[in-house]
Amino acid sequence: MHVLNLGILAHVDAGKTSLTERLLHSAGVIDEIGSVDDGNTRTDTLALERQRGITIKSAVVSFPLDGVTVNLIDTPGHPDFIAEVERVLGVLDGVVLVVSAVEGVQAQTRVLMRTLQRLRIPTLLFVNKIDRRGARYEEVLRAISTRLTPAIVPMGTATGLGTRRARFTPGPVPAALDVLAGHDDTLLSAYVEDTVTDALLHTSLVARTREALVHPVFFGSAATGAGVDALLAGIEELLPPADGDAEGPLSGTVFKVERGPAGEKAAYARLFSGTLRTRDRIPFGTDGAEGRITAISVFGQGTDTRGDAVVAGQIARLWGLGDIRIGDAIGEPRKAYEHVFAPPTLETVVVPGPDVNSGALHLALTQLAEQDPLIGLRHDERRQETSVSLYGEVQKEVIQATLAEEYGLGVTFRETTPLCVERLVGTGQAVEFNKKNANPFLATVGLRVDPAPVGSGVAFRLEVELGSMPYAFFKAVEDTVRETLDQGPHGWRIPDCTVTMTHSGYSPRQSHAHQGFDKSMSSTGADFRGLTPLVLVEALRRAGTRVHEPMHRFRAEAPADTLGALLPVLAALTAVPQTTETRGAGCVLAGTVPAARVHELEQRLPGLTRGEGELESVFDHYAPVTHGTVPRRPRTDHNPLNRKEYLLNVTRRMAG
Repeated sequence: MHVLNLGILAHVDAGKTSLTERLLHSAGVIDEIGSVDDGNTRTDTLALERQRGITIKSAVVSFPLDGVTVNLIDTPGHPDFIAEVERVLGVLDGVVLVVSAVEGVQAQTRVLMRTLQRLRIPTLLFVNKIDRRGARYEEVLRAISTRLTPAIVPMGTATGLGTRRARFTPGPVPAALDVLAGHDDTLLSAYVEDTVTDALLHTSLVARTREALVHPVFFGSAATGAGVDALLAGIEELLPPADGDAEGPLSGTVFKVERGPAGEKAAYARLFSGTLRTRDRIPFGTDGAEGRITAISVFGQGTDTRGDAVVAGQIARLWGLGDIRIGDAIGEPRKAYEHVFAPPTLETVVVPGPDVNSGALHLALTQLAEQDPLIGLRHDERRQETSVSLYGEVQKEVIQATLAEEYGLGVTFRETTPLCVERLVGTGQAVEFNKKNANPFLATVGLRVDPAPVGSGVAFRLEVELGSMPYAFFKAVEDTVRETLDQGPHGWRIPDCTVTMTHSGYSPRQSHAHQGFDKSMSSTGADFRGLTPLVLVEALRRAGTRVHEPMHRFRAEAPADTLGALLPVLAALTAVPQTTETRGAGCVLAGTVPAARVHELEQRLPGLTRGEGELESVFDHYAPVTHGTVPRRPRTDHNPLNRKEYLLNVTRRMAG
């Protein structure tokens, strides 16, 4: 039996989880359809998901579809949980992107569709809620064509919209030939020669859909079941089954990690090649770790069941890999794990309640970050504070509720602030010599810093002979440089620069007669790790850095007569409209806005536009801070900006 690993994606409230329930019911896996409102769906299993009526964590369910076993992955629709979507994309064979027939194409729909097209993942569109009042057919198709992609093929017609009698009738649509011919030379030739047949048209539709060149569109209702049978037929016929050689080398990817009641770790993995068996010892991750598989649970036939092996194409839960992380490769890496969505641009400090143990809180946050690789933790030992990076305010509320319900820890948060970066203004260099000018470290380190293009990352280079001292000392300098660049002079990360080592020197290994190694007279890696931050920070100070804040690209649709009220508010939020387009009685504004002001803009837009305004925003770039006080971030290191304080802390630590 073939396997199809299928993702269900959508904007929030499009009915994605309800569609998952309907598909399971239609396939005979469940006897009764669960309700998001009643909190009894198969995929929203967390108590918090049931209370809020939203999907927070991705979930896997399975159902048989004639000759295909479909592993269906339900993902969150809220943009604050985009990290859950990101890690799933790399394991999918195809996607159903859900759009509401009432709300139409939303901001999150556009973000998802752009990503699916960039990754070339075959995608069907399902326009849900055709039974709801306000449901539209032609308008939604037009919006999909103009705002998502023109390469769509409607798979039938919808009638009775807005009533419980709404139906979807599958059938050929004349426009399908025009769309397909633009992507299929054989079909185009047949069209010119007037020899197009239904079989040729269907063959072209299947091939071009599986190549992610065209996107069939179905209409229906998860609530009534209208159009769902047609969608199921489309899933089976149009999306490609999983491929992979069960006899090939072992290769898989972990896309989800969870912990059981006793703290045991289970990894959700898609196997692309080979066969994995219980008790196999396997390599995973990028640092050469190994682990032994103690148990396997394979998805199929409606649920996951314990088995002895998982083969290429399947999804399974694996136990025994204690240090496994999301994004880790199992066996041979298939491809590097890459982020397809922008990283979080906000940050907040977690404030423990009066009876909360700081150690227990740190452990709980570490476990949450383990399950969400885009939650960045930053712990300040001196202030005993932990910061978390965020996509938005809803995510903050969910972290708070999760800590309370799963760990019994009551916390609050400080005000959310933007995550800035620092960029070099010019070139700077500094050097400290061994046994000179109050240098307490047995090391010579000279560094030059130069600006680098945005997105190029950190490059470390040598202008000294590699053989001038032991390689371990060069490695200690490079590792410390990269670590120190996490906190520039203003406390923010410096993501792009070139650091060149210009001077090096060390004290050779010394020993006394009949005695061992004399650490007080011989250089060690600790000397280079201790000296490097002082030299690097001085070079950065001489080069100068400028703080850049995250900027979002926004697109706001609003009635044209509300523009007079909207523009002053945008100006007050330091948003910069760059284009204005009038569309009948409405207008579309596009421009940039600081990430720190997006939430306020979202809150104020409905009141300014009689509730008719729509806003979409996505991280675009970092821009120099030009207004207000330049933000500084408290340091969590030994503060090499203050030489006396730094040396006091570091030399005490080295002596200990």
